[in-house]
Amino acid sequence: MIDWFHFVMQATELTEVNQFDVFGLISTAGPVVKLTLLILLIMSVVSWAIIISKHFMLRKAMKRSEKFLNLYRSSGNFGSLYSSTKHLRGPIAELFRTGYSELLRIRKSGTGGVAHNPETKTNPEPVIAGDLGVVELVERALKREMSSEVSGLESSLTFLATTGTTAPFIGLFGTVWGIMTAFIGLASRPDVPTLHAVAPGIAEALIATAIGLAAAIPAVVAYNYFISRVKRIDVEMENFSSEFLNIVDRYLKKI
Repeated sequence: MIDWFHFVMQATELTEVNQFDVFGLISTAGPVVKLTLLILLIMSVVSWAIIISKHFMLRKAMKRSEKFLNLYRSSGNFGSLYSSTKHLRGPIAELFRTGYSELLRIRKSGTGGVAHNPETKTNPEPVIAGDLGVVELVERALKREMSSEVSGLESSLTFLATTGTTAPFIGLFGTVWGIMTAFIGLASRPDVPTLHAVAPGIAEALIATAIGLAAAIPAVVAYNYFISRVKRIDVEMENFSSEFLNIVDRYLKKI
């Protein structure tokens, strides 16, 4: 019959000793567990570096886009807006410059029929349309730029998703390996294993799972947050692109 009273007393004594030392447990862990912890540490450090840099990058992108939209709504001339916003590098500002540059390229190409360029919202000037039409050519250019901007905003987020999904399993692998090693060591002991003998090996193994979760949780939270911010910017670019194309199409229909 199991002596439960003796088992509980051993656990109480371990608690009272209070010798829990994370670094000490890591130093006494096996090589496989240490390698697992090193991998998790690297993933965690890289994840936090991405989180910090991406936070400032997205915040700057949203501020610049908001500033450009304010200038866009208060401006009545695309030409002056193009010249005055060259210092802005936000996603929507880059989208506008791409669309306007495509209009200028069509005008200089000298192919196709004559259309009107919405360089100004009130006084369009003649341009040369390509074989696909001005709207189609500008739309293609805008879509290419939007894809490029979204790809830039989403860069490095894949690593956060990978860390969030794989870090717990890597930590679990270290835990399973550590527990397996601990029990193999106990099997070779001549005396009867006690809680004093079992607890250190299990504690060493469980550290891998704890560190895996510590690396995964911030990565998952940050990934979901950044993806929502990128989608918000993407929607704003879609809305601006539609408005820009509507202006182009509206003046073309006046021919």
